[in-house]
Amino acid sequence: MDNVLSKQEEIEKLHKQLTEMRLENYIHQDLFSLQLWLLLGCLIIPWFMWWFLVDREKLKQIWLFGSLMSILIYLLDGIGTELNLWSYPYQLLNFIPMLNPVDLSVLPVFHMLIYQYFSKWKNYIIANIITAILYAYLAEPLFVKLDIYKLTNWKYSYSIPIYILKAIFIKYILELILRQKSKS
Repeated sequence: MDNVLSKQEEIEKLHKQLTEMRLENYIHQDLFSLQLWLLLGCLIIPWFMWWFLVDREKLKQIWLFGSLMSILIYLLDGIGTELNLWSYPYQLLNFIPMLNPVDLSVLPVFHMLIYQYFSKWKNYIIANIITAILYAYLAEPLFVKLDIYKLTNWKYSYSIPIYILKAIFIKYILELILRQKSKS
C-alpha cells in the first residue's frame, strides 16, 4: 500500500512540475505568437461559417451530431496525446495539452456540414473519405509545418481510417437515437 501511495505522490509531484513548465512555456513561447493567433482563428472562424450555412430546420439534429462528434474527437485526441502519438507545441490554452480549436471547432463544424449536405449514406461516406484524405495529407502537414502539431509515433495515413470511422459511427448512433425518438 505504501508503494502505491508513494507512486501516486510521485505522479502528483511530476504533474505539478509539468503544469508549471506548461505555464512557463505558454508565457514565453505561445502567448501572442503567430501560432496562437492562427489557433484563435481556427476556433472562431468555423463557427461563423457554420452559423451562416447551417440548416435552421435541422438545427437541433445537426447540433446533436456535432456535439457527439466533438466528444469523440476530444476523447480520441486525449488518448493520442496521452499515448505520446502526437503533441502540440503551441496551445491556445496552456492547461489543456490538446488541440482545442481543431477538436472543438474545425473538425466538428466540417463534419456537421458534411452531415447536413450529404444525408444519404453512400454520399456521406464518399464525402468523408475525401475529407479524411484532405485532412491527413493537407491540413495535418500544414499544421506540422506551422509547428502547431508534432507527430511523435504517428503517420498521416493512420488518421484516414479514424476520420472516416468516427464519422460513420456518429451518424449511425444519431440515426439510432432519431429512430427511437420517432417510435415514441
